[in-house]
Amino acid sequence: MLVLLPPSEGKASSGRGAPLKLESLSLPGLTPARETVLGELVELCAGDEEKAREVLGLSEGLRGEVGKNTELLTAGARPAGEIYTGVLYDALDLASLDTAAKRRAARSLLVFSGLWGAVRVTDRIPSYRCSMGVKLPGLGALGAHWRAPMAEALPEAAGDGLVLDLRSSAYAAAWKPKGEVAGRTASVRVLHAPTRKVVSHFNKATKGRIVRSLLTAGVAPKGPAELVEALRDLGYVVEVEPPKGGGGKAWMLDVLVDEIH
Repeated sequence: MLVLLPPSEGKASSGRGAPLKLESLSLPGLTPARETVLGELVELCAGDEEKAREVLGLSEGLRGEVGKNTELLTAGARPAGEIYTGVLYDALDLASLDTAAKRRAARSLLVFSGLWGAVRVTDRIPSYRCSMGVKLPGLGALGAHWRAPMAEALPEAAGDGLVLDLRSSAYAAAWKPKGEVAGRTASVRVLHAPTRKVVSHFNKATKGRIVRSLLTAGVAPKGPAELVEALRDLGYVVEVEPPKGGGGKAWMLDVLVDEIH
């Protein structure tokens, strides 16, 4: 099972240990593309601060994030699972998982990123600010930049099992499962049961709980149908309509939640 996660906008501070080693990150086929984005981002942020803030879409209160990006090559690195914070990651709570569940997380979780493309939660990275929606002056839209290298690297990472896609639309643009891989991919929407509407906060929190439940239970569904059964066994209310026209299309699962919290 491969679980595709969005990053968080907010991030924990960089560590005090050794700095980033690009060659040590998972998915080594992404290294050249990572080097390009990293170089462009550091150069941008080391120059005109106002321009960098505008390009990165940062408010006045987040001006300090520009300076953080200038230190990406020298700042201490921490496991990505400690860097990413926010609602989804609070609900997932990687640090409190038992040893076996942590091993499953290391194997199965892949966090998408405008800067790194995608990383495992055990990959050591510094804190940064660069969303997938950014258009760097010398490079253009990051979503487009990542499509070709992702198309090479991700099918291999997906292996022959389930792909559980929990990314937001901006990060989903960087890689869309195709063909046989798409046929064993499931995306999840979290809906407020009485209204059938998506609400951002509890959408993220529930996705974090779903991943935690799967990791804790040690279940490894081989495909979308098995995932539906597993989630129902874990107490989730799931509605699904398998894609029409046979294989080659991703499944969409609706998880219904009564309370917004």
